Amino acid sequence: MDKVSTWLWSNFQAEEQAQFYAATIPDSRIIETAPAMSDYPGGKAGDVVTVELEPAGRTYGIINGGPGFPPTEAASIQVLCDDQAEIDRLWTALSTDPKAEQCGWLKDRYGVSWQIVPRRLLELLADPDKARAKRVNEAMLGMKKLDIAGLEAA
Repeated sequence: MDKVSTWLWSNFQAEEQAQFYAATIPDSRIIETAPAMSDYPGGKAGDVVTVELEPAGRTYGIINGGPGFPPTEAASIQVLCDDQAEIDRLWTALSTDPKAEQCGWLKDRYGVSWQIVPRRLLELLADPDKARAKRVNEAMLGMKKLDIAGLEAA
């Protein structure tokens, strides 16, 4: 386990959630699934209580904590994408709430917010031509799923 890692609270779907993320994000794997050693509120000994996974080389954990703390947009997971095909694939796999989509942000079936961002956007926003960078930013603000061609056209 990394010295510092991120943990997500799950409504008793940690194992399913980790499997979904590992299957969706390239170069991912489940590291460990840990059972509860004794009965606990909402579960019993032997139930999966935590899952550690490594999406694209980063360590995350998911804990089966129940409905007490649902995810919010205050935290998100960002994936930098190399091309539009990768953006489209991840968007299709992850997005489940069109009302939550804005500027490359989406919400998945577990309520977790994601930023699906083309690396090209970062380059365009850092353009020395400040007027162009501003146009790119304004174009991005009008998009839900980010479109590289549309950003470049700005």
